[in-house]
Amino acid sequence: MVAEASVVSAGASVPRWEDDPVLTVEHLTMRFGGLLAVRDLSFSVGRGDITALIGPNGAGKTTVFNCVTGFYKPTEGRIAMRHGPGKQEALVEEVTASGLRWKKEGNQGVFLLERMPDYEISHRAGVARTFQNIRLFGGMTVLENLLVAQHNRLVVASGFTVGGIFGLPSYRRAESEAVDKAVHWLKQTNLLERADDPAGDLPYGQQRRLEIARAMCTDPHLLCLDEPAAGLNPRESQELNELLQSIREQGTSVLLIEHDMGVVMEISDHIIVLDYGVKIADGDAESVRTDPKVIAAYLGVEDEEDLDVPEVLEDVIEAVGEDAITDLAPEPMQDPSATAGEAAGSSEGISKKGGAA
Repeated sequence: MVAEASVVSAGASVPRWEDDPVLTVEHLTMRFGGLLAVRDLSFSVGRGDITALIGPNGAGKTTVFNCVTGFYKPTEGRIAMRHGPGKQEALVEEVTASGLRWKKEGNQGVFLLERMPDYEISHRAGVARTFQNIRLFGGMTVLENLLVAQHNRLVVASGFTVGGIFGLPSYRRAESEAVDKAVHWLKQTNLLERADDPAGDLPYGQQRRLEIARAMCTDPHLLCLDEPAAGLNPRESQELNELLQSIREQGTSVLLIEHDMGVVMEISDHIIVLDYGVKIADGDAESVRTDPKVIAAYLGVEDEEDLDVPEVLEDVIEAVGEDAITDLAPEPMQDPSATAGEAAGSSEGISKKGGAA
């Protein structure tokens, strides 16, 4: 038992994003003409982890998402998606050197996303995403939105419409499976009662959950969520937390961009912080929460030494809590009267020097 415990303890010392990454981004650079949006960015997403990509507005977070999901082709860098356990370093290097976009061997597979078109990233690599702005089919029912996500499978099962027209058994089976999967995710998102309602009639928070359910109907290995908590009230944010934790428990890795620090700190296993396209912090929630560079980036101060300014420190305490800034607290302030006396003496000395001059 002691040996077993030591093995577990030793294993726990290696973060999952280092030991078993589902996605690695290496030296990613994205330029738009003369604008350098992302500069030499590297990070990993652990298999079965919830990984948060955070940073101030304009830090380059959505640009990174667009590179991962194929909307942008990066200027430089490698984005490797893995199916199956482990780093698969030999297979990654083999695919890189061969010029192939992807390769599968048994239960393992490597997909170089920077080489793949967006539809292949979704279909073959198993990467699904949502957007900052809701993109549902408002005139379709809630159930139909989830069936649309399974369109490719249904088309193949129908023999490219012929089987669907004649109701062939293979198509009926595929259609039944698609409906069952849609119902499963409607239950997971507490939307089953609204299955026959137009998606456009749902309240904002429910539309957000429907978007996540639609993405999950593609059976992704990695789910990318762009600000899923934007515009949600505290109750809806808590429901989102529970949903994302449930998705993680079912084996899907999650990569999210989020500004709601309550959501990020509560559910994230791993947090990467960007500022002006550069990674400034990378670690678990506690290490990131107390990082001076992160606090400085969010408050907009130009130098970490500015955190010693009392007014700035008050904002820090309000944002991250008093316990989190123990190591950052300034020296005790001097007595105001003494400070005023010193200032007066200093002014007197200056005027004397001025008179002598």
